[in-house]
Amino acid sequence: MASIAGPKASSNPPQKTANGAMANGKQTSTEVDSPHNEARSSVDQEKKTSEYGSVKSSICRGSTSSDISEESSCNSFSSSISKPHKANDLKWEAIQVVRAKDGAMGLGHFRLLKKLGCGDIGSVYLSELRGTKCHFAMKVMDKNTLASRKKSLRAQTEREILQSLDHPFLPTLYTHFETEKFSCLVMEFCPGGDLHTLRQRQPGKHFPEHAVKFYVAEVLLALEYLHMLGIVYRDLKPENILVREDGHIMLSDFDLSLRCAVSPTLVKNLSAESEALRKNTGYCVQPACIEPSCIQPSCVVPTTCFAPRLFSSKSKKDRKPKIEMGNQVSPLPELIAEPTDARSMSFVGTHEYLAPEIIKGEGHGSAVDWWTFGIFLYELLFGKTPFKGSANRATLFNIVGQPLRFPDAPVVSFAAKDLTRGLLVKKPEQRLGNERGATEIKQHPFFEGVNWALIRCATPPEIPKPVEIERIPHAHTHAHAHAVASTSLKAVAIAAAAADEKASDNYLEFDFF
Repeated sequence: MASIAGPKASSNPPQKTANGAMANGKQTSTEVDSPHNEARSSVDQEKKTSEYGSVKSSICRGSTSSDISEESSCNSFSSSISKPHKANDLKWEAIQVVRAKDGAMGLGHFRLLKKLGCGDIGSVYLSELRGTKCHFAMKVMDKNTLASRKKSLRAQTEREILQSLDHPFLPTLYTHFETEKFSCLVMEFCPGGDLHTLRQRQPGKHFPEHAVKFYVAEVLLALEYLHMLGIVYRDLKPENILVREDGHIMLSDFDLSLRCAVSPTLVKNLSAESEALRKNTGYCVQPACIEPSCIQPSCVVPTTCFAPRLFSSKSKKDRKPKIEMGNQVSPLPELIAEPTDARSMSFVGTHEYLAPEIIKGEGHGSAVDWWTFGIFLYELLFGKTPFKGSANRATLFNIVGQPLRFPDAPVVSFAAKDLTRGLLVKKPEQRLGNERGATEIKQHPFFEGVNWALIRCATPPEIPKPVEIERIPHAHTHAHAHAVASTSLKAVAIAAAAADEKASDNYLEFDFF
């Protein structure tokens, strides 16, 4: 597994989910909340504990995207005030300077510039730390609304997860604070938008395969890291994958995540012989592998042609080639940290991405992330999800009862189809990644050529244009146009401005829900 780290951030097109990802007509996984009224006083309650390496969690179940709520027995996640990989981050340093000077942070330290998006438990705003040019994505959650809708646990879970993260493809929580009315999370701002929006701008509304490989490889590393911490993400979709200013990605929105126990173990790697065999064996070309010929439930079709390539055939025709074993070094053991014992009965996610076991109410674990990873891969390749029906009910029926099919166009490699097929196995126990997690998936031939340890050195398929924050219009230029804007967010801006006598009138009047 690669141990890598670096900067990250959040997005900003209109009508987006709370993570800053644009909904753009696509179904969101949760309902919509809004903050209202605001008080100046704020208290920084950020937890000062150990780094992610010593994070431990107990079995618990997360809340649902429906109105089903579950109790949690989780211990608090912990995080150090010192993020090892943020040593040279100017935004991190600026936050630490303010904290050292004033002790507690609050809305008065920030200017709210623009609404980025909204979601089930809060809304996200582009904000600027006063006296600096540092910009952040601030998630604002109304505490009364959270309590009345029984979402407080979800908000707490998201905050604790964010505190525990230190990874280049996951968000940095710079600070969080509470006011009388609101709970606020100050995170990275991703100026590149989200992958859903970026996909819509591609020719044919799908990515070329080399770009798909880049994005899914980075997402895979992020999921691997989360699973090592005992976190099942459960809400993977292009809208939740943000693009940082350097073109690399960042997962966002953790309020649906499940925390559970995990026991990392070292296992013997593939032997040098079987690894050489894998590299010297061609793809399976059986018709049933390329395209299933029947759709009856009784028809047994290979789920993936990848696994058989690791083993030799007993027939003379398929006998494995002789491999020179002299002077070969035994491969290092692999770290497996898949939370295979995680179980939840929650109905969580977005219809097009739901795993069959969630729909059938059989209980689910970490394998749901590999199902959604397969849906995500399919959507980037073909510009649509594989089981979408005319309505939600039809979509759920297709997920459970219909076979996976690939369109004739665009043309993609057999390896891409093979990986997708292995991930979209309806029985979770047979799904690629179920037992060995990302370690197993990274060995698939689709990722041939990927240098996992140096993936951050790879050139992204697209670098977003720099966002000119200075050109964001000020409040006075839109006061009349937004005369009917919600007084709720005005109160947030007014309270923050009142906290600083020198504050300029640099606020938008936001339309709120």
